Amino acid sequence: RISISCLLPASWHFSISPVGCPRILNTTLRQILVIGILVAAVSLLYYSLVVIRNKYGRAYRDKRFHRYLARVTDTEATDTNNPNLNYGIVVDCGSSGSRIFVYCWPRHNGNPHDLLDIKQMRDKNRKPVVMKIKPGISEFASSPEKVSDYISPLLSFAAEHVPRVKHKETPLYILCTAGMRILPESQQKAILEDLLTDIPVHFDFLFSDSHAEVISGKQEGVYAWIGINFVLGRFEHTDDEDEAIVEVHVPGSENKEAIFRKRTVGILDMGGVSTQIAYEVPKTVSFASSQQEEVAKNLLAEFNLGCDAHQTEHVYRVYVATFLGFGGNAARQRYEDSLFTSTALKNRLLGKQTGMTSDSPYLDPCLPLDAQDEIQQNGQTMYLRGTGDFNLCREIIQPFMNKTNETQTSLNGVYQPAVHFQNSEFYGFSEFYYCTEDVLRMGGDYNAAKFIKAAKDYCATKWSVLRERFDRGLYASHADLHRLKYQCFKSAWMYEVFHSGFSFPVSYSNLKTALQVYDKEVQWTLGAILYRTRFLPLRDIQQENFRGSHSHWRSFSFVYNHYLFFVCFLIVLLSILLYLLRLRRIHRRMLRNSSSASLWIEEGLPPQKIAGPL
Repeated sequence: RISISCLLPASWHFSISPVGCPRILNTTLRQILVIGILVAAVSLLYYSLVVIRNKYGRAYRDKRFHRYLARVTDTEATDTNNPNLNYGIVVDCGSSGSRIFVYCWPRHNGNPHDLLDIKQMRDKNRKPVVMKIKPGISEFASSPEKVSDYISPLLSFAAEHVPRVKHKETPLYILCTAGMRILPESQQKAILEDLLTDIPVHFDFLFSDSHAEVISGKQEGVYAWIGINFVLGRFEHTDDEDEAIVEVHVPGSENKEAIFRKRTVGILDMGGVSTQIAYEVPKTVSFASSQQEEVAKNLLAEFNLGCDAHQTEHVYRVYVATFLGFGGNAARQRYEDSLFTSTALKNRLLGKQTGMTSDSPYLDPCLPLDAQDEIQQNGQTMYLRGTGDFNLCREIIQPFMNKTNETQTSLNGVYQPAVHFQNSEFYGFSEFYYCTEDVLRMGGDYNAAKFIKAAKDYCATKWSVLRERFDRGLYASHADLHRLKYQCFKSAWMYEVFHSGFSFPVSYSNLKTALQVYDKEVQWTLGAILYRTRFLPLRDIQQENFRGSHSHWRSFSFVYNHYLFFVCFLIVLLSILLYLLRLRRIHRRMLRNSSSASLWIEEGLPPQKIAGPL
């Protein structure tokens, strides 16, 4: 007999008697019941784990899927009728011209761990809302009162695309780069003053004193790094085991434990004039000397991309260095200047005419075999003819790296914190891509051994054969004769900068050369708008909390406190087991009492009264 009773405001009693059941069931009913309950509990627990795992796994996969869809739908026209879309404008005032970029993003999702989902605005024809004008803003250094008229067409262009009702809440940033940096501070200030005075009169954009400034090369590099990693999704925090992670010592919290988050990518950008490198330094750095530490302060940037300054999950320490004269064209110019000077000196000392006539040209190992070139300097002409010796070319240009014997230094002896080569990833842009793809047709994943072989073969190929291949269209569509002629030199230069200058090992296999990311060119202005609007999610989060705190609590309880369900479930299960054990003890006591009463009856004596609870 199993008897269950409970004292509640409405008491109840329930009893089951196994009369008429088979004997085997009579003897094992309690055991079967307990085992059945345990099996049911374990099955329910397992089912719950599977369901929740599938739910959150699917949610994460959906998130990645929607992230992929976002990349695809980036090419769709922006829905300007959507009242939940926000807008932002960045004007890039460069040395040769100014460009305006319009960005948009939906309302923040309310999760303080996520950044704004910013992307470039597209017009009805699905084209990016971008406009460029010439000349550069620095051309107005002597007439700053004309600057606002100069930039007005760009702002009118943006005003036509941003919905009128959104103008007053649309931030406008005018950021000036290289051309303005070389101007005296007084001229810079005069130009910015004209912008800050006149623009608010004619346009309703959100434009304050801090929204117009001349940014440093360091800031520009940081913005470019932010833009690339944002598009690649490296600021999204995930528990996916397939994602590469890195241990990070957050700046300013040396006494706290390290955190683990997605590995960000470094960028290498070699233009015509300069080369730039930027990458995250996840761990605290050490310095060889106090002088090195002072230099490092100008090369390391620490910033928080999150909307909450007290949260450290989006705090990054990034190294950024720009090297003027180390771009592909500037390096070739330095090389030719050195050739002209050294050859002229040797000719005077030895009484020769090497390179002074086309019949006795200077044999240049950095030009393809039999390719001819000329150097014009001071009214004189020096004639070159290529020998296509890639290894000798590398050897000749190595001194142009200006390396020193100090530790942790790169080009020009500039400080460079150590790179964890086993757990890092870099993207190479501009000349890194052109050198590997335009002619050699091996852009993408970089392999040093394959690159050297391809570069050697190209340099050793006769110029006439290269011209024939060019005429047959075997190279990239935008490759021209200038690229063909200087490919040998630039291949050697890129290789030496990467391996000798920045000290990447030849076995390094995590460099990807690219022109675009997800089929679009990523501008540093994307990183600028992301960084400068980082506190805007606080507004959406506060509004979301105000609108539905109760529903938010339920969502929070279900999503983040599902472990509480398991704890409660186990407590209930334990209570049931303890209650069953108590029933078993009561049942045994009842059996003993009933057998005692039967003995009194067999002997013909009245049964003794059993004391019970009143």
